Amino acid sequence: MMFPSGNALRSAIGGVTLSLLFIAGAGSQVAVAQPLYAVVPTSTIFPGDIISSSQVMEVEVTNPNLAGGYTSSVTDVIGKVAKRTLVAGRTIPAASLREPFTVERGKAIRIMFNVGGLTISASGSALQDAMAGDSIRVRNTESGVTVTGTVRPDGNVEVVQK
Repeated sequence: MMFPSGNALRSAIGGVTLSLLFIAGAGSQVAVAQPLYAVVPTSTIFPGDIISSSQVMEVEVTNPNLAGGYTSSVTDVIGKVAKRTLVAGRTIPAASLREPFTVERGKAIRIMFNVGGLTISASGSALQDAMAGDSIRVRNTESGVTVTGTVRPDGNVEVVQK
């Protein structure tokens, strides 16, 4: 196959310079950029609100200069709690979301104490918000004593022996 020289090509297309890159081999693959998506609120979401599917939607990112760190899938945000006000139509930064608390301040909880084969449980009141695995202070509602324990995924607080 013969291609015209650069000058001949320029004159053939009316003075417009055209640069071509030929890759050897038939069937060469070209990477096609996939469209990027971001999740935006459909209405204002306030701090402490649990996000539902009716409050958010996915939109295609059209600004190539958009800073990263935003959520890209509705499944990433549904059921999460907003840490700050999320404005309608603006991307939701992943750092602006958290998991819901397992135990909430002032709510009734079960205090569990395990030693050997013996398990003692008592009713208590959480003195702070916490997620599973967090250390938390709770007040035993029967004795009034405040103890520190670890929140379990089921919402109970496990107290360990000192």
